[in-house]
Amino acid sequence: MDRCVVLVDAGYLLGAAASLLAGEPARSRITVDHPALIQGLREQAEADTGQRLLRIYWFDGAPDRVPQPEHRRLRVMSRVTVRLGALTRSDGRWAQKGVDAAMHAELTELARNRACADVVLVTGDGDLLPGMMSAKEHGVAVHLWAVQAADGDYNQSEDLVAEADERRVLDRVWITRAMRAKDLTGICAPSPVPRPEIAAILSAPPSETSVAGKQTVANGTAQTAAPVTERRHDDAGTAPDAVPEDEDDPGGKGGVPTPKDLASLGRPAAPEGRHGPPVGSATLRWSSDRGWVERPGAEPPDIAGLPTLAQLTTAEQRWADREEDITVIGGDPFEVGQVFARRWMERLADQLKLRLLAGQYPRIPHRIDGELLRYAARFGLLAHKDDQIDERDRYAIRAGFWREVDVSSAAEHAQAAEPEA
Repeated sequence: MDRCVVLVDAGYLLGAAASLLAGEPARSRITVDHPALIQGLREQAEADTGQRLLRIYWFDGAPDRVPQPEHRRLRVMSRVTVRLGALTRSDGRWAQKGVDAAMHAELTELARNRACADVVLVTGDGDLLPGMMSAKEHGVAVHLWAVQAADGDYNQSEDLVAEADERRVLDRVWITRAMRAKDLTGICAPSPVPRPEIAAILSAPPSETSVAGKQTVANGTAQTAAPVTERRHDDAGTAPDAVPEDEDDPGGKGGVPTPKDLASLGRPAAPEGRHGPPVGSATLRWSSDRGWVERPGAEPPDIAGLPTLAQLTTAEQRWADREEDITVIGGDPFEVGQVFARRWMERLADQLKLRLLAGQYPRIPHRIDGELLRYAARFGLLAHKDDQIDERDRYAIRAGFWREVDVSSAAEHAQAAEPEA
């Protein structure tokens, strides 16, 4: 068949690109424009082989082989097929399992069935050497592409290089058309500036009263949570942060400011009675299945009766939401919370209900909170050992939710304050 196929080892391509652009092979250090990357691969393959593209196969690892947001975006693109191996953690390092075997099987099957005349391999792993040799024996021309090495040396198996029919190096200019290094020099706090009282609530000492046997909603089912242990001041007399700060991410996961960052904004504390007591006696009333939670025995009827997003969504909107989730939403926890809140508010006809919700800050009503976490679970945010969302991710999800509510509420107040013409 006069067609070409591209087989991409995503671990090699993105890891080598991260080394080139950011100085280390961590894929989290780069931002990838996947549509631009796929288009670049297609155009380059057709130019090098002189054949029309049949398909791009994207091989990658994922925890428990559960597609991550980037995989969901890729697999709905034209002429792209995603094949997932396992991603396991050993001795503090992530490793792919089954990706090389899947690439070998696909390469051999394509050659045996004469599905293409040319195969482009974007990989550096010598384990594919037998598959490459088998493809050549079936009359397929094999093109081997490398990513420019940061140190100028080879980052591919020499046996692969020697066996390939044609070779190409994807240099820095080519790579930067679709990828760039992330700027991690500053704190990435989403704008606008958060509401003033959030610093007071998050930086205040947690309650010293143990809460035992509290009922919680996790993934939509009621469970009995472990008792919450006391959290007291340290020797310096300061309360520990509600969310630990990561040295490599001073703004917190997903760009969410930590209590220390929020307090540094120098904003005034909330007055008594608006969103809880002032600094020094406030309690973090965060809706969560572990710790720092104060919950009444039952929610007021008007709060418990707030509609869920599912109740506000039509069948057509549900289809459009799913399409947006697959093609646009990146899966960052903070972004996930913002998207959920935006949809909920856009479809809410009664603005009085929005004011009722805002008055519950920072605690999200039970049903809406459970639905929010179930929505977030679609984006691979579950900790796969216990099917729970990580505490820090939950913090970011809910912070994004409240940020979007705050923006909407501020716009509503500004519109109401405008004088009539």
